[in-house]
Order: sequence, then structure tokens, then C-alpha cells
Amino acid sequence: MSTRLETVNLLRWLRRQLAQPGPLRERIEAAVANDDPQELRRLLAAFDFGPDQLRHVEALLDAWERALVSG
Repeated sequence: MSTRLETVNLLRWLRRQLAQPGPLRERIEAAVANDDPQELRRLLAAFDFGPDQLRHVEALLDAWERALVSG
């Protein structure tokens, strides 16, 4: 899967979870735009995701990181 598709999927999911725009959401979007999954993981640690949400976002992040590595 392409890196672009992974980031689009991740951003769509995050926007649904973080319905209200704000500074943290902008930083999250910037981390995605800058291909910085580590920064995104750090930012998302501030949120209290449920177990299913956490598994889902971690799977999206893992897929994104794999796509970055495979280029």
C-alpha cells in the first residue's frame, strides 16, 4: 500500500475522532504531512482512546511506518 494512502486513511480516522479543529489537531495533521509517525505517536499519547480505538490507530500507524520504510 502506498504511503499516501496510509496517511489519508490515518488522517480520515483522526479527523473523525477529533471532530473539533484546534492547535493539537493541527500539530497532528502537521506530523502526518511531514511523515513523522514518532511525533504523531507522542501527540496521540495525550488522548484517552478506548482499547478498540487504540488498536485501530496503532494498526494505522504501523502500516504507515511500514509504507515509509518500503518507500
